[in-house]
Amino acid sequence: MTVYRGNNGVRTHVFADLADLLAKATPLRSGDQLAGCAADSDAERAAAQWVLAEVPLATFLTEAVVPYETDEVTRLIIDSHDREAFAPIAHLTVGDLRDWLLAAAARADATALTAVAPGLTPEMVAAVSKIMRNQDLIAVARAARVSAGFRTTVGLPGRLSTRLQPNHPTDDPRGIAAATLDGLLLGCGDAVIGVNPATDSPRATADLLALLDEVRLRYDIPTQSCVLSHITTTLGLIEAGAPVDLVFQSVAGTEAANAAFGVNLALLREGEQAGRSLRRGTVGDNVMYLETGQGSALSAHAHLGVGGRPVDQQTLEARAYAVARELRPLLVNTVVGFIGPEYLYDGKQIIRAGLEDHFCGKLLGLPMGVDVCYTNHAEADADDTDTLLTLLAAAGCAFVIAVPGADDVMLGYQSLSFHDALYARRVMGLRPAPEFEDWLAGLGMIAPDGGLRHLEPASSPLRALAGTR
Repeated sequence: MTVYRGNNGVRTHVFADLADLLAKATPLRSGDQLAGCAADSDAERAAAQWVLAEVPLATFLTEAVVPYETDEVTRLIIDSHDREAFAPIAHLTVGDLRDWLLAAAARADATALTAVAPGLTPEMVAAVSKIMRNQDLIAVARAARVSAGFRTTVGLPGRLSTRLQPNHPTDDPRGIAAATLDGLLLGCGDAVIGVNPATDSPRATADLLALLDEVRLRYDIPTQSCVLSHITTTLGLIEAGAPVDLVFQSVAGTEAANAAFGVNLALLREGEQAGRSLRRGTVGDNVMYLETGQGSALSAHAHLGVGGRPVDQQTLEARAYAVARELRPLLVNTVVGFIGPEYLYDGKQIIRAGLEDHFCGKLLGLPMGVDVCYTNHAEADADDTDTLLTLLAAAGCAFVIAVPGADDVMLGYQSLSFHDALYARRVMGLRPAPEFEDWLAGLGMIAPDGGLRHLEPASSPLRALAGTR
């Protein structure tokens, strides 16, 4: 184990190990303060970032932040590391990697970024993000190209997809149908129509799956549906013959945190295999939908690393992307402000975390989306979500989540509205997934300028959906 030292000209700062250095180098956030691993001052944080920039990338292959012997996520990261892909950057330090990434972004060299992805570990990517400005995170993420497909293709350049989230506090099919109609009329739903069920009852989940599949088939909508139940519930429904498109699960960056979610790598792989066996996709066979979020490991008291010391929440979040990468997902999104101000205190921290998560996920080869959101007791508001949405659209985010009126009445938090997604597409010149765009055009919902033509429900080809069940 290496002790890291840095001198800022006034005092010498000592960092116990790599995990301590990573934590102290992290931009300020309340979750790390709660865990007791944050820098004590801006001076200590700057010293840690300076020292971190000089750490060779090869160090991350020999010094684990969570023990290899006791954590299957660490074993996955090390055992699946692609040495051949790593070779072109093996001689670099963390600071050199930042320069290499920014040079690739300046050249718009997506090929180089794609080629190096299997050689990067989550800890390397987390480390370099800690010494990058927001504009650096945006520039590199925009240059990277990651796409995936099922019935639509997400992550293509010049596209911004949306998850249409028609949640209802009692899973009332009429309420869910009404919210689905609202979103479809505003051009949303090309990433997925995804419902968070009010309960994890297999029967209720099956009913919701049948409802969403009926809507999709009746209107020949090129998209995929998902009811975000636990993976074990979904596996049972697959065996029962339910119309499952995507297999959902929340995942985290340590074995203990995943155990708190009731999953492990073997179960997740089983879910992927079961979803693929149904062969319901048309343009691709990516069947997994995974959600993450900074602070999930800490909230489960599953954030401890070598020597029982805490690991910072952003590094652990990046490790969750190693789990996701193993499962070849269609969709991955960080729910960036959902856990609350105990982990991301205000709009500034939420914005920074959203850009970090998107950058890290995309650089590791994931079709990365973001739920741009905050809880009602956070020091954040709609101006902050506007800012983060705009920055993510500039960064080439694969998809965002949209709910009626930006207010999820079932989960009780603030997200983006369907109109917000329209704003981002219009201002940034972005379009929906190509298959979904063709469907909208066939309904007469695409205007000559490429924008969305406003249709009232009464005059829409989808008007019958308002009376579903």
